[in-house]
Amino acid sequence: MMRQLWSKPLRGLAVVVGLVVTLAGCSGPEKAKPLDLGPNTALIGVRSAWSSSIGTVGFPLEVRSVGNLIYVAGSDGTVAAIDARTGGDLWRTALGVKLSAGVGSDGRYVSVVSNDNELITLDANKEIWRQKLGALTLTAPLVAGARVFVLSADRSVTAFDVATGRRLWQQQRTGEALVLRRSGLIMAVGDTLVVGLGGRLVGFQPLTGKVRWEAQVANSRGTNEVERLVDLVAGVSREGNQVCVRSFQSAVGCVDAATGNLLWSKTASGAAGVDGDESTLFGTESDGRVVAWRHTDGERQWVSERLRFRGLSAPVLAGRSLVIGDEEGTLHFLSRQDGAPLNRLSTDGSAIVTTPVLAGQTLVAVTKRGGIFGFKPE
Repeated sequence: MMRQLWSKPLRGLAVVVGLVVTLAGCSGPEKAKPLDLGPNTALIGVRSAWSSSIGTVGFPLEVRSVGNLIYVAGSDGTVAAIDARTGGDLWRTALGVKLSAGVGSDGRYVSVVSNDNELITLDANKEIWRQKLGALTLTAPLVAGARVFVLSADRSVTAFDVATGRRLWQQQRTGEALVLRRSGLIMAVGDTLVVGLGGRLVGFQPLTGKVRWEAQVANSRGTNEVERLVDLVAGVSREGNQVCVRSFQSAVGCVDAATGNLLWSKTASGAAGVDGDESTLFGTESDGRVVAWRHTDGERQWVSERLRFRGLSAPVLAGRSLVIGDEEGTLHFLSRQDGAPLNRLSTDGSAIVTTPVLAGQTLVAVTKRGGIFGFKPE
């Protein structure tokens, strides 16, 4: 199966943002058929708690959770803060522009990016400023330490004052002519801003933008621009200073974010992020295999093929379960011990477009149609 996503060139650099991927396990013009899951045997209790809606989601949305609140957005520019305990809106506002990235929040300030390359920041539901960016942005901004940090598709990293919108610094890297049309990696680890740039994890001093360290998680391979894509994607597992990440269709690896030392890197063929704990790292491969790696050295602990060819999201840990969404809107609860099925629940029949999020005691999933669903594992 061939999937193509294209957009207009960026700046005068003529950087094209796009993706051409031949998914593993697909041959010929027809998609490989998933295995029959059989009847659902609920080995753990999970109940549907509430549902809401945000409108169609056609961009790489990241749902941000802060305590019991989640921050979500729809393609049409609707942004909302929702109480994950009840599904009720704390606030909701319409920005009047289509969005390309979001949502970033520290629990007070909220930032998104428009299709017109404008960084838009709100104080609760009140817009306080907009700043024009120099390139298309597909990664949700990071709001932290009284700043908004933005990773754009031209591999620039920019810091803004969260209250005023004043630009504080910018770092620019060159890279391949193609970049992924999906959310990249930008996060805070202690007093270091950690960013994925190509196949590298880079640590910045957040006040000045000075580079502290770089770690090569994956190297570009292949003979053309598509095959050389190794960008790090959103969805990380963090245990203390150790950050484990996914490099698109090439590797998973763990880095010490205090020193920049690469702890290990293993070949992997997934496109979605990872999650884990102090003992195990979990991920989904592009063909639907679910893989568990040992956290200390990256050796495989188990592989499950039960969900192959179902278009899986990145996983999230919830209690003793590993929770994964699929392209038919189903949430699968698997045992973290061996990947055995524990339960599954349906949403609205459209694809789960974000990694499921645990907010307090509520598991939240968002679909392509804009359905927001809250579940309570029991």
